[in-house]
Amino acid sequence: MTPPRTAAARPARASIARLPDLRQLTRQFPRTGRVQAILLRPGRDIPVRSVDHAVAVQDRGLEGDRSAKAAATRPGGHKRQVTLLQAEHLPLIAAWTGRDALDAAVLRRNLVISGLNLLAARTLFADQPLHIHIGPQVVLLATGPCDPCSKMEAALGPGAYNALRGHGGLTARVVAGGDIQVGDAVHVAVAGA
Repeated sequence: MTPPRTAAARPARASIARLPDLRQLTRQFPRTGRVQAILLRPGRDIPVRSVDHAVAVQDRGLEGDRSAKAAATRPGGHKRQVTLLQAEHLPLIAAWTGRDALDAAVLRRNLVISGLNLLAARTLFADQPLHIHIGPQVVLLATGPCDPCSKMEAALGPGAYNALRGHGGLTARVVAGGDIQVGDAVHVAVAGA
């Protein structure tokens, strides 16, 4: 027979009432991230260019990148205007592909971001969109995962596709354009907040 719970063994109702709900939790990030690298892809199968500065164009992408060349065919433009990669995932991908290190340029993502969990920048609630703020001007909206393509097998060897699954980064739309510099702060906030 289980003894009755004492007042000390019962959870304090006041502390339970103060716990944040999931909506609040998804708005909180422990720290600000940083832009570690900016990579422009001038065209398909053309090597990426590493730059210290880029201009994000609303509803288009980054100037000089192939994704920004085409005019928007619908309001807001296409979903893959900018691609983002988590810097902390590079050592994991390198290890899984049998390398000591991995140059982010091989993965062909536009922005390499450190210090911020990019996957958490995708909103869980349609009525609470999250925006990725880069520097003082640029605002992005995460639109989905940036899944690897079969070209990764050629670039990194057999199994690279699976090494990148879940670690390929995010795609995003440019909500507000402006300048981006390597070293810019990156934070996530509820749209309009």
